[in-house]
Amino acid sequence: MKYVLQKVGLFVLTLWAAITLNFFLPRLMPGSPADAAIAKLSQNGPVSDATRAAIEAQLGVPTGSIWDQYVAYLGQVARLDFGVSYTFYPQSVSSMVSTALPYTIGLVGIVTILAFVIGTLIGTAAAWRRGTWLDSLPTLTGSFLSTFPYFWTALLLLFFFGYVLHWFPTTGAYAATTTPGFTWDFIVDLAQHAVLPALTILLTSLGGWIIGMRNAMINTLGEDYVTFAEANGLHGRTIALRYAARNAILPNLTGFGLTLGGVVGGSILVEQVFGYPGIGYLLFNAVIGQDYPLMQALFLMITVSVLIANFLVDILYGVLDPRTRR
Repeated sequence: MKYVLQKVGLFVLTLWAAITLNFFLPRLMPGSPADAAIAKLSQNGPVSDATRAAIEAQLGVPTGSIWDQYVAYLGQVARLDFGVSYTFYPQSVSSMVSTALPYTIGLVGIVTILAFVIGTLIGTAAAWRRGTWLDSLPTLTGSFLSTFPYFWTALLLLFFFGYVLHWFPTTGAYAATTTPGFTWDFIVDLAQHAVLPALTILLTSLGGWIIGMRNAMINTLGEDYVTFAEANGLHGRTIALRYAARNAILPNLTGFGLTLGGVVGGSILVEQVFGYPGIGYLLFNAVIGQDYPLMQALFLMITVSVLIANFLVDILYGVLDPRTRR
């Protein structure tokens, strides 16, 4: 319990620092949030002071002292109220994020978990059977696939399976003629549109998990307690999974926590190539359109997700390795 309370205290302190930093960073940028909108209007003619004041009031530009703004900001964060989007005005930031988040979690989240589980199991088998084809084949294949960047793999799959073979849709999360809802037709259409983006993320990330787990597993297999377990006549599967893999997975688990936290940020390049309406696609459009409220909400959400993922990994560390609780 003391170990858990320490991690909870560290998590709360880090969360407050992240929220505070997210408050000050946009205010350190030159200009005001309304400058981007006024710059667009000024292309059609001069903008009066009354028009500028109306735009600032409409967009919710903060006023008052920095302390009053900070207190109001903390209240908005607690209510998940981040104002309206400049790019997609008059839609609220919260509604846009809540619409895009399920697509990212359903695509990037599930594929990340699958890549971690599959890569860890293959890496464990490769290390246990090192020197055989079970070692060389996945290691070489994983090394080969991990050298390709996300966008290149995405373009390659999109060209062959989308434009040449016409096996899968090429853009979007579902067809324009499909009505979103919990229906079989929508679920099938959603799955078909997710195949190519999911395959891109899986192929490019699987190799790292395989190689990382294999190397850690080989180092663990040389420990004395593994040799002692073998001398006692324990079954090979028991030694590999309950003794060696349990300790070898710890470095991979750290990387998985960081990767899982980054799931909320989405795969910007993959979602951009496939036009997939997730958080990464939304963040790209927010940066291009200088949409400060939307960027602020997305950055905060990504930061909090990374903190939560690391907190859960720390707790899991204490379960897998009791030495960390001392």
